[in-house]
Amino acid sequence: MGELLGLPRQWWEAAQERLFFLPPFPEQADSLALFSLLLVVGLLIGEWLNARFHWPKLIGYVLAGTIFGPSLLGWISIEALAQARPIADAALGLLLLEAGRRLDLRWLASNPAVRRSTAADIVLSFFVIYLFASLAVGMEPAWAAATAAVTMASAPAVVLLTVEESKAQGQVTERVILHTSISSAAAFVLFAMVLGVVHAEYSDDWLNAVVHPLWVVVGAVLIAWGVSRFALLVARRLPKRSLAQVFILVASALFAVGLARMLAVPVFLTLFLMGALLAFRDEHQTLRYTELPEGHWLLAIILFVVIGASLPWHEFTWLTGLQALGLLLARALAKIGALFWSGNDLPSKKRLLVGVGIQPLSATAVFMAYELASLYPEVGRSALLLPLFAAAIMEIAGPALCRLALVKAGETEHGEHGEKTKGGIG
Repeated sequence: MGELLGLPRQWWEAAQERLFFLPPFPEQADSLALFSLLLVVGLLIGEWLNARFHWPKLIGYVLAGTIFGPSLLGWISIEALAQARPIADAALGLLLLEAGRRLDLRWLASNPAVRRSTAADIVLSFFVIYLFASLAVGMEPAWAAATAAVTMASAPAVVLLTVEESKAQGQVTERVILHTSISSAAAFVLFAMVLGVVHAEYSDDWLNAVVHPLWVVVGAVLIAWGVSRFALLVARRLPKRSLAQVFILVASALFAVGLARMLAVPVFLTLFLMGALLAFRDEHQTLRYTELPEGHWLLAIILFVVIGASLPWHEFTWLTGLQALGLLLARALAKIGALFWSGNDLPSKKRLLVGVGIQPLSATAVFMAYELASLYPEVGRSALLLPLFAAAIMEIAGPALCRLALVKAGETEHGEHGEKTKGGIG
């Protein structure tokens, strides 16, 4: 490469003698330019897979990040990933805001069958994953609990984008979204508790085990409460469903993202709570029907390219891969079993499809794993490779499984091979 650049470098340096404004000869491509090119490649791969095989576009975005990220070809550097992290936080925040807005606590309180099935999903998923990580893999109790908290919930971002891309509507679709939102809420609570468990295991000062979980929970609640209140106060003075209301919703979400990053509070927890509070406190339905603009798909491309590039494939071993597959199998059996045996308000085939539809595991799990691993990098990085590789596998399989469930339910605009659907199963 140096020989190929030799002649252009000589010409450039010769030109510098007269053209003093020229910068030094660029030894490597600018990281922002490469990252922008990577986003274009991710978009093209996603569109091609969708057009050729009817795969969810998210798979293409993740593949682009994985292939061209630091672990493989290295188009995008660690530094470029760090620069893109605020945009990825904003993208995940907006998607989790939407997931929180879908969490209808009043409807949940009046529906015992849904409460029973979601409780079964949460409890069974956590304990099955914990037992697998502890007994089959041999992880310490603190990190086994961390693994369970990270991987027990479905991925709200993946589910919402897959539903939107498929234009799905119906009972299975709504249950998939509802179960994903509720299990995510439970996972965030357990995440805060696990912070204390990890500190209690490794910190010399017991104060960290008490204060850090409180800081995370109280900080997220205060930011979510304050910003959601501000958004509703301003939005009430604007026409409903107007562009101005959309702007207020997006701007408020980005403001919450900035506050959370500034105070070292998890963005995913803060924005999910903000969405839930917006839905719960919106008595006048000010923002009830105000939807995010389609432009959030642009942020989704950045989010999933960054996630794909962040996965530590250079540390992959066949043993860890087999353990990750085992964890995903145990998790799948727990979720499908919980939904199949406890949700008797739906036909059995639809309960099975809901169990398949909530399998995605992706961006939120990766962000949670890195948040936990950063507490004690000397042990956390290696201890949480299992959930990271489980998320890596489900980056590819998760969107496909969710879409398969929606298609088999007959709730998508187009069928499995692109034809219009005529109705779902009974």
